[in-house]
Amino acid sequence: MIRRARRGAVLAFAFTFCLFAQEGHTDVEPSDPWLGWKWANFAILAFGLGYLIRKHVPALFAQRSQEIQQGIQEATKVHQEAEERAAAIERRLANLASEIETLRDKARAEIRAEGERIKAETERRLRSIQEQARQEVALMSRGIRDELRNYSAQLALDHAEQRIRARMTPGTESWLVDGFLQDLRGRLRPEARN
Repeated sequence: MIRRARRGAVLAFAFTFCLFAQEGHTDVEPSDPWLGWKWANFAILAFGLGYLIRKHVPALFAQRSQEIQQGIQEATKVHQEAEERAAAIERRLANLASEIETLRDKARAEIRAEGERIKAETERRLRSIQEQARQEVALMSRGIRDELRNYSAQLALDHAEQRIRARMTPGTESWLVDGFLQDLRGRLRPEARN
């Protein structure tokens, strides 16, 4: 770096010297006598500014370059993540139709199974109701038959009683009572003998 500064200073002085040398040989109007010193002053100023720029600007450029590199890396990373997300979304969209069809098939199967279960439950309940109805009909039939038998028996008894009363005379009545008493005595006598 010092070598470059020396080279720059030498070049500046050489340039200034060349300007002074050209001033002496010009056939044109005389110019400012301080022009050479102004150029020398300009060269020193340019050399100083160049030195300061050379000293500080590379660090600034390096820092800026590093920031740009980091920005590029972050942008690349964000871009890759975005591409991955987009690819994942595209895969999901591609699989979406098959997933929807799978869900529809599953829903149909569940609906079918639920329909079968409801049908079986309905048939079981219907059989239960039919069996219960048969039992109730059988019980009611028995009850009605029993009532009819009782009613028929009561009618038969009432009819028999009416016939007996119609045939019953005081003599028949006394004959029946005497026969009942003799039968009763006959049954008591064998027991009394034991």
